[in-house]
Amino acid sequence: MVSLETDKALDVSRGDGIIVAIPDTGVYPHPDLARNLLPGTDIIGGGSGDGHADQNSHGTGMAGLIAAHGQGGNQGARGIAPEAKILPIMSSGVDNRSRADDLGKAIEYAISSGADIISISSAGSPSPSLRRAITAAISANIVVVAAAGNRPADSEVGYPASEDGVLAVGGVDRRGNHAAVAVAGPEIDVVAPAVDIYSTSIDGKYRKGTGTSDATAIVAGAAALIRSKYPHLPAQEVAHRLTATAVDKGPPGRDDEYGYGVIDLVAALTADVPPLGFESVSAPAGGGASTTAGARPGDDDGATVRGLATLGVIVAAGVGWALVLRRRRHGDDPPPRISR
Repeated sequence: MVSLETDKALDVSRGDGIIVAIPDTGVYPHPDLARNLLPGTDIIGGGSGDGHADQNSHGTGMAGLIAAHGQGGNQGARGIAPEAKILPIMSSGVDNRSRADDLGKAIEYAISSGADIISISSAGSPSPSLRRAITAAISANIVVVAAAGNRPADSEVGYPASEDGVLAVGGVDRRGNHAAVAVAGPEIDVVAPAVDIYSTSIDGKYRKGTGTSDATAIVAGAAALIRSKYPHLPAQEVAHRLTATAVDKGPPGRDDEYGYGVIDLVAALTADVPPLGFESVSAPAGGGASTTAGARPGDDDGATVRGLATLGVIVAAGVGWALVLRRRRHGDDPPPRISR
């Protein structure tokens, strides 16, 4: 049995110096998250102008999974990369929906604001401007992580997860099996927990979410840990570390439900991973319309989390979430690819 082992990963890296952009419903300045929240922007109306308003809770939940830092006295919740910074961009409304062009503008803002990672917890149809923005982000050496989509609303991997060069994220349930809610397809690269995931919410509360949105935020947090430890590693190699060290599930090798497998935070940070190409430079270890692929409406339970609860602990212990270890990828496996 193996969990995310977040505490062990945090002994290696905590995400310091990394900016993760979240185009979503905005991010409420939750006490567990506020000091990691940068001034952002609103692409659509109805916000505070700086991305710090959220009438839905989805964006706040994604931000908490990535970079919640908890509170003094070991209180509150802690995300995957508690020293990373969040760049909030309100591009979705209270109904959790956004236009493809608005998402494109949000990505352009993230690029111009120096984001290292863009976490897109939505899946839908592309527009020409959104395609251009995604291409520009990839060209700018930004790790772009996107949700595959949720059943029954989605039947195939949506955009931008389906785009070549984007890290497409599926989901597993509490037993480590393919989550029924998660879309499957040949574009899936990795999977992460996607069922009954606890995180921050609006008005200082907490929420429980199910969907590939949550899995995507977890993977974005993992990418922040890697970029912080290896600051000179190209974005493609950051994604390669996640796919090459993933714990294989389903049929041996890559498959449409699990991709290359479940992310392994510790292995992604510490394993000796050969680079994809000669151009890679590994630095020494150091410091249409788019629909949200996340929690179902009404999942905000307003509960209070007592004690510093790391996501990995909540998932592995508080919810009884665990994975069955099958095997690591072998050196003679086909080389991992980042989307097809």
